Amino acid sequence: MTQQQSRMGLVVVGLLLGILVAAIDNTIVATAMGTIVADLGGVDKFVWVTSAYLVTEMAAMPIFGKLSDMYGRKRFFVLGIFLFLLGSVLCGTAHNIVELSIYRAIQGIGGGALVPIAFTIMFDIFPAEKRGSMGGLFGAVFGTSSLFGPLLGAYITDHINWRWIFYINLPVGIVALALILLFYRESMEHSRQRIDWWGAATLVGSIVALMFALELGGQEFAWDSPTILALFGAAAALLAVFLFVETKAAEPIISYSMFRKRLFAASTLTSLFYGAVFITFAMYIPIYVQGVTGGTATNSGLILLPMTLGSVVSAQIGGFGASKTTYRNIMIFSAVLFVLGTFLLSTITPETSKFLLSVYMVVAGLGVGFSFSVLGMAGIHDFDMRQRGSANSTLAFIRSLGMTVGLTVFGILQRNLLTGDMKNAFAGTQGSTESLGNIRELLSPEKRAAIPQDIMDKIVDSLSSSISRMFMWGLIPAGLALMTVFFMGSSRLVIPNQSKGRDKERKPVEFGGH
Repeated sequence: MTQQQSRMGLVVVGLLLGILVAAIDNTIVATAMGTIVADLGGVDKFVWVTSAYLVTEMAAMPIFGKLSDMYGRKRFFVLGIFLFLLGSVLCGTAHNIVELSIYRAIQGIGGGALVPIAFTIMFDIFPAEKRGSMGGLFGAVFGTSSLFGPLLGAYITDHINWRWIFYINLPVGIVALALILLFYRESMEHSRQRIDWWGAATLVGSIVALMFALELGGQEFAWDSPTILALFGAAAALLAVFLFVETKAAEPIISYSMFRKRLFAASTLTSLFYGAVFITFAMYIPIYVQGVTGGTATNSGLILLPMTLGSVVSAQIGGFGASKTTYRNIMIFSAVLFVLGTFLLSTITPETSKFLLSVYMVVAGLGVGFSFSVLGMAGIHDFDMRQRGSANSTLAFIRSLGMTVGLTVFGILQRNLLTGDMKNAFAGTQGSTESLGNIRELLSPEKRAAIPQDIMDKIVDSLSSSISRMFMWGLIPAGLALMTVFFMGSSRLVIPNQSKGRDKERKPVEFGGH
């Protein structure tokens, strides 16, 4: 192995570690939330511990992607790691749920740089013949990390302390930081350009206003209250300003011209729908296992392993298959499995065996795994090195938008379904209100033991029904994903012929299409 190959290998390790910690923190708090809420309080605000991370990560992605095209990848990847580690330390010291949510937002800003820039660097440094396998590897790590988060969070919570789900990022992040600082050397030239500050401000403002409206509506405030209507109005107004500003900016954060390319537009839209459904798997299956079957936090994390393994396999297959057939053909197969897996999960009941649930999870994991590698490759297919950062981060932004809105909307849907079922189950009984308050306690095996069996049965049935019906509603975005895949065209990853080796040495290898 040459010195250059060794250096490139160390860079890849650094990039993968960056993806690992950022993707894990999308979902690591899922199985730890019961313990965190019991310790810090704030059961009515617990969703924001995850949403705060996703919102800021999403808002930061297109900004860092554009900046990396303008000023270089390395400096913003390093900045992302620093902010991520700072947020991790602060999260471990949080005294209440509001503080934790704020610190998670800082983490999210850093995470917004790590994933898209890592993927972009990979495409910068590897020739076309290696991008399929490396895209599969990077996609597998991203998918595995996202799904592995709940299991890791559960184990650390059960055996150490929930604060260590954040402290564990420090050694991994420090190693990633050192490897990138020491061994990654950028070769492309960068030119100073004007930063689209107005676009950045209006984009972030619109996202934050929308998330607050969705989260507070129907809970803290009525949907038709002046506060919620004002938040929706602010989100719409800021979005309108953002769309207008982007038409005037010399270097827009999100360029409309990218969406004129059919493959990019179809890939980003597909990633939106995948993200909206995928996040519900990682967040609500652990709640089902803990609340319905009475498993521990570790049990609820372990049940995600079949999905994790399925996604790893399909991400690798997708990466290798991109040069053998079209992106569309791969994603049609993926979307069919994705719809099937979502449907199977919508059939779960308190009587569903763990084996059958595992089978459902494998199908869902196989379906979603292809998207981790193939959509990323398809999204930057038509762009050169100076546009890849923006293209990759825009696709990651759209996927995170789907995850964030999906988490919030499906969370509201499940909560409303649960409330309705609980009121029906306890109609006319004095224990109705008390039982509604006991839902969170179901996540603790010790506390659920104190609940009378007749009440427990009603609560379990209500919780199971609300989750399965939520997955049934998830068939809508899953079906839309299947529809949008057909618009991806016939492009595929093209490997240059050996006879063109000299040309390949003179200039960066680019994607081609059929």
